[in-house]
Amino acid sequence: MNNPGACTAAESELVVLSEASPLDGVELVMFDLDGTLIDSAPSLAQAVDTMLTQLNRPEAGLDKVRQWIGNGAPMLVKRALSDSREVDPSLPERLQQHAFDLFMSAYSGCSDGAEHAAQLYPGVLECLRELQRRSVAMALVTNKPAQFLPSILQTLELDGFFGQVIGGDTLAQKKPHPLPLQHCLQHVGVTADKALMVGDSAADVGAARAAGVKVVAVSYGYSFPQPVAASQPDWLVDCVTELL
Repeated sequence: MNNPGACTAAESELVVLSEASPLDGVELVMFDLDGTLIDSAPSLAQAVDTMLTQLNRPEAGLDKVRQWIGNGAPMLVKRALSDSREVDPSLPERLQQHAFDLFMSAYSGCSDGAEHAAQLYPGVLECLRELQRRSVAMALVTNKPAQFLPSILQTLELDGFFGQVIGGDTLAQKKPHPLPLQHCLQHVGVTADKALMVGDSAADVGAARAAGVKVVAVSYGYSFPQPVAASQPDWLVDCVTELL
């Protein structure tokens, strides 16, 4: 699948919250997936609505689901059952597990149609190819379940860029815990001061801060209820090519 567009200088300008350039001295760049590299909200919304329909509940729709993405599939399911970003603490565990199973089954088959397929954000392939040309190591650190990652990366032609691919259930902890980032640092053999995290949410910024890694936030992702700028990343960009 081709990149649907390319960023232009007229579209955005790097907002510098730190004086240094994002890539200065960087040997490893760790990317979030949903809301950073790809817009997966349509396929996630389809799976959520399929799950809710099977539970005889009203569909949520794309606008609501966009506000619920970012903390992994189990949390997305809980928010859908609560019809709110704030999870209902009285949700029965049995219902949560049943709903999660329905969601996972629905999501496994919901991305085949063009209407619901994930799309690359503008500038993503350009950025990744340039980092690869510069021999900068790259890793993918997402809270999406690992089982879905190989097919998504292959379909969107992203499977040749990342030396490490960490899903939300790959390790014992997921973002905003620093463990996924620390795992990548150890695997590549670089220190935190030579790494960069790129994401769209408070979870990405929190994980980076906890791991001692500088962080770039993109302005266009799934940051709710507050804009990602409120998390105080080191840089805020409207397109990932602004890193270059």
